[in-house]
Amino acid sequence: MLPMSDAGLILVVEDDNGLRELIREELEESGFDVVEAGDAEAAAHWMASHSPDLIISDVRLPGETGLSLLDHSRQLPVPPAFLVITAFGTVEQAVNALQRGADDFLTKPLNLDHLRLSVERALERRALQSEISRYRQMLKSGDFHGLIGRSAPMRQLFEQIRRVATANGPVLITGESGVGKELVARALHAESDRRDGPFLAVNCAGIPAELLESELFGHTANAFTGAQRARKGLFAEAEGGTLLLDEIGEMPGPMQSKLLRILQDGQMRPVGENREHQIDVRIVAATNRDPVADIESGTFRADLFYRLETFSFEVPPLARRGDDIDLLAAHFLARFGALAEPRVTGMTPGALQCLRNYPFPGNVRELSNAIERAVAFAPGEDITIDGLPERIRSYRSAEAADGAGFSGLLETQQLLSLKDMEMRYVRYVLERMQGNKRRTAELLGIGRRTLYRYLDGD
Repeated sequence: MLPMSDAGLILVVEDDNGLRELIREELEESGFDVVEAGDAEAAAHWMASHSPDLIISDVRLPGETGLSLLDHSRQLPVPPAFLVITAFGTVEQAVNALQRGADDFLTKPLNLDHLRLSVERALERRALQSEISRYRQMLKSGDFHGLIGRSAPMRQLFEQIRRVATANGPVLITGESGVGKELVARALHAESDRRDGPFLAVNCAGIPAELLESELFGHTANAFTGAQRARKGLFAEAEGGTLLLDEIGEMPGPMQSKLLRILQDGQMRPVGENREHQIDVRIVAATNRDPVADIESGTFRADLFYRLETFSFEVPPLARRGDDIDLLAAHFLARFGALAEPRVTGMTPGALQCLRNYPFPGNVRELSNAIERAVAFAPGEDITIDGLPERIRSYRSAEAADGAGFSGLLETQQLLSLKDMEMRYVRYVLERMQGNKRRTAELLGIGRRTLYRYLDGD
């Protein structure tokens, strides 16, 4: 059975025995597992039952060429990274190899420092492309009416939306700014029997108090100065559908009273008219404020809150959504990268790690803006750290700070062996990562198999 390291499995295809041995020794010293083949046929036979992370192949080989092996590798379910070796006189073949999908080429005589650097870059790029591809595939099953997420809090939210959508009472959506409350309201509408009706949204904080009543309920001609013609309000326009009242906590007190009456008897009166109109609209309210605190301060009616919270749920902040950051980053990269010229299709490992470390107080909206900016500043087809906002580049999480949070273990009176200290620290980081083994391994700078060995050694 072939050994497998956390660094990667590399297949070296070279008919020069001395050069092949030199490459193998150099890579093994760097921690890679290396398999050798003297020609393309032997390499293809081995690849029929194994999956290398990287192939390093000479262009000129006995029988089939290295370019034929490159073409064969591109047909594999998970194509490996590929480096070609060429003599100085066959550089045009190396260029041809790059056009056919190779990651880089090395010229003879080999520069070992260049070899190591090319191997590291090729493997990093392959790992990142595989991860982005995996998350793009996840997008197909992780998209719920425009909401992106597969974390436990988001799955719970999706289930709440499905259950609440079948009812007809008002809904209160709470959550921090930027979490996507309007998207939640739209998903609720799409899951309901009202999906064929209109969905309208109004920001209560964005309309002056003296105009809000007319905007919502409409008005008759000459109802007030400047009202030359009658106008339907949003309630009438949303008939048979859903009306989102965003930032409901900013609604003036008198309007809260009128909204409460609409919720109680389903009737509203346009400005300037004496007759009540029956309406059929589902009201969804959203706020980034604490309604209970607003009630205590006297800025929000308690009876309106109790009526609205018949069905209520909170949209989780991005900081509580774990790997959804990767999923959302892939989503926004696909959206904004497709509009760039030239197209931006990837992200360097360092940039992705910066996004994972940052707490995103602005939530999904902040992440979207960061990706859009990074795409605009991308030097090539990959987003880099330099393209991210400075606050994200310079942020250091408590887990990443030198010894942060771990000093308590060092203050114990008991002397521990180095192995026990390593074990405790691994457990500590795993706890801070809320059990996420992938992120724990990345933070510790070890592979997941190494992490499992630590955990199994308990």
